[in-house]
Amino acid sequence: MFNKILFATSGTPVCDSPAKIAFDLAEREDAELILFHVLGVPSRGFSLEVTDVRTGDREGLGDDYEAWVREELSNTYDNQLKQYGYKTRIQSAVGVPATEILRLARRESVDLIVMGANTRPDEGGGRHRSIMGNTMLEVAKRAKCPVLIINRPCNTCWNLFSNIIFCTDFSKAADAAFQFALKAAKDIGCPLYIFHALNLQSGDLGGKPTQTQIEASLKEARERIQKRYVSQMGEFGMFEVECREGVPYVEILKYAREKEGDLVVMAHHSQDIPPEEAEIGSTLEEVVLRSSCPVASINHPDWAAADAR
Repeated sequence: MFNKILFATSGTPVCDSPAKIAFDLAEREDAELILFHVLGVPSRGFSLEVTDVRTGDREGLGDDYEAWVREELSNTYDNQLKQYGYKTRIQSAVGVPATEILRLARRESVDLIVMGANTRPDEGGGRHRSIMGNTMLEVAKRAKCPVLIINRPCNTCWNLFSNIIFCTDFSKAADAAFQFALKAAKDIGCPLYIFHALNLQSGDLGGKPTQTQIEASLKEARERIQKRYVSQMGEFGMFEVECREGVPYVEILKYAREKEGDLVVMAHHSQDIPPEEAEIGSTLEEVVLRSSCPVASINHPDWAAADAR
């Protein structure tokens, strides 16, 4: 399914979990893995210094510094490189991290970007919007390939991915996410769980919907899933359909936990606007912050079209 994977890392401990997923996935897919780190932002025009994106410190820029950074990355991921180093490249660049990650992904025509939700630990102890780093948000918004976001150690990824949860709001963006989820399930040979949460807070059913209204809406959602997604399954029969009412991100997390999901696949946004203009959806954001397993953000249908060619 993947021929080339880009793992964007800051080299800090918060990237340990994304690193494990990236190396394991590359090995399973026999894919080329690019381990990529952005050194920092130039301090001023023609400067020989960069401002380190992690610490804010100024560092002298040159061949020696870049070689030292790559050596540090090699030491950080020494165990993984010993096992899968023959198909791994370590690269670095100077600039704004999101810009450089997207540029490299485009130049290398990567099939998947793997990264953490942020490059720094959550020092406050709580989970806030600030943990969603600007780099991750910008990459997820503009990437034309799927972005796999890992926010914490995966407690269920014993065999990498064995239960895939696809969450839909029936938007056009969700259609591209479904294609990714179905392709992944077929490639791995694992169950695909199709899930829709009826948002009782949206007001679509009125302020206080009756049980009759809720049941009718859930029935309609199941019928839409059959027509929109199940009809595309072909001979693939390892799937389940579930619809529930409630706060979408809460129900998604509950369902993923019940099914021991180890990969959640969602659209980056739900609005029918150009992908490059869409901000990350609030439901996806909440799921990323709280999920115990990786979350795949799908923002653009181009990867599916390219695969079909």
